[in-house]
Amino acid sequence: MAVYAIGDIQGCVLPFEELLEKLDFDPNKDKLWLTGDLVNRGPDSLQTLRLVKSLSENPSKSVVTVLGNHDLHFLAVAERIRRNRSGDTLKQFRKAPDLEELIAWLRQRPLVHCDKKLKVILVHAGIYPGWNRKRLIQYAREVEHKIQGKKYLEFLKKMYGRQPVRWNDQLKGWNRIRFITNTLTRMRYGDAKGNLNFTQKGPPGSQPKKLMPWYEHPDMKCKKWRIVFGHWSALGYTQNNNIISLDSGCVWGGKLTAVRLDSNFIAPIWQLDC
Repeated sequence: MAVYAIGDIQGCVLPFEELLEKLDFDPNKDKLWLTGDLVNRGPDSLQTLRLVKSLSENPSKSVVTVLGNHDLHFLAVAERIRRNRSGDTLKQFRKAPDLEELIAWLRQRPLVHCDKKLKVILVHAGIYPGWNRKRLIQYAREVEHKIQGKKYLEFLKKMYGRQPVRWNDQLKGWNRIRFITNTLTRMRYGDAKGNLNFTQKGPPGSQPKKLMPWYEHPDMKCKKWRIVFGHWSALGYTQNNNIISLDSGCVWGGKLTAVRLDSNFIAPIWQLDC
């Protein structure tokens, strides 16, 4: 059995299928972790979602995917809470006969996946430096409860926005939920005080001096876990200490990247041109 992780697909279903073939992926014995952002910007979001859903419903439950910011945006558009933005490729869902099934399935996906045996955490964007693994899971579950529960539509209305930018345990209500959501699905940079920045999207070195990549914060609590994430195409494929960044910009003509996680050494890599 192998455990593979693949970066952001974003509707690029053909490279995804080719990469699975290149890996000789067997859903009956292998496991596949996806970093989220299954949909949007690419040409085949509908087919991508259908394929991942079918693989996840295999009796062996071979696929785990976390939610990304584009997945959440798709839900907001599908529920007519937000309109398509420039660059969105979500109109193909409008007449899909299985739209409600796809929405129901996507709502049940987690924001964080942890494997104690492998000592690996899967998340779309990153982990707030001050959160240990137990707090990370607790806070992710708070948001998942909103997405999966009766306040689902209200969550979709409230999740947009960049405030607050800093965590404290006293945060309540939608400010708390929005901060957790932004951290897990949108974060890239922050400062030494723990303030997040949502405007800088370039590679490390392009940001103002006061900012650092979230994983370089000196108070990072999850250093003993490997953290697998996507979201940051400008960072690209990176293995650095305990982090593995897998969004290598397939939707922008880059590559779709896979690593094998059940290894005691540097994870083997497969890349497919998009």
